[in-house]
Amino acid sequence: MTTVSDQDLLYFVAALKNHTQYDLTDYSDKSLKRRLQKVLSDHKIDLLTLITRIKKDEEFLNRVINDITVNTTELFRDPQIWHALRYRVLPQYKNRKNINIWHAGCSSGQEVYSMLILLNELGMFDSAKVLATDINPEMLEQAQKGNYKYRFNIGYLDNFDKVIRENPYNYDEYYDVPYEKYFEINKTKDYIQMLPFLTDKPFFRRHDLVVDGNMMFAKFDIILCRNVIIYFNYELQNRVFKLFYENLFPGGILVLGLHETIMGPFASKFEKKGLYYKKI
Repeated sequence: MTTVSDQDLLYFVAALKNHTQYDLTDYSDKSLKRRLQKVLSDHKIDLLTLITRIKKDEEFLNRVINDITVNTTELFRDPQIWHALRYRVLPQYKNRKNINIWHAGCSSGQEVYSMLILLNELGMFDSAKVLATDINPEMLEQAQKGNYKYRFNIGYLDNFDKVIRENPYNYDEYYDVPYEKYFEINKTKDYIQMLPFLTDKPFFRRHDLVVDGNMMFAKFDIILCRNVIIYFNYELQNRVFKLFYENLFPGGILVLGLHETIMGPFASKFEKKGLYYKKI
């Protein structure tokens, strides 16, 4: 397989930024390098050829962007955000009969299952209604199956440990939660399979954030849209923020990617609370 160096990655990101509408400057280097490496391998081309083609062939560019930006999710990605959800956000809803959660741009679903696992650990699984949407039908199909490559995801088990087994605010606490409580790991066949009680829980729907609006005609307590808006221009970002604002309950929580922020007219309509936003 072609190896992508740090310099290769910088060259690729710069070429995209200078010759297309895509700016991946703040994208996770680790994830981007892995996906760029896979694109080069799948198409059996070198980096220079790839860059030459994306400059001239818009259809090929769209395929490459789809391959690179789609499925950019991990189990408990960015554990510090999940710590905020576990210890700051979700306890506010502990005694509620219903809690509505929307994963917008859910990709292949690991974030959805992360939330369900966390809800279950907090005794909030039954009260939650979880909507998971994405523009890509192939990703939704994979998300519904909850089946992932073991070797590709093995590093994410560390995230599980950090969020579910450990308490960052009290290192003396350790919760002995087995992986088998939530998913089956088959190293020989190279897969991690989420258990049926998890895969049966969410409502998975195809949805385009830019044009579809709120397809569920319901308001939400928590909306997660992580590492999606960085691919939108300023105008589209604000249309999406407007959608989220209008469809959150008063005091509702919006969670963006670690390097994403609300700018423009909707910045004054949300209060930043560390790693998440609260609707004012």
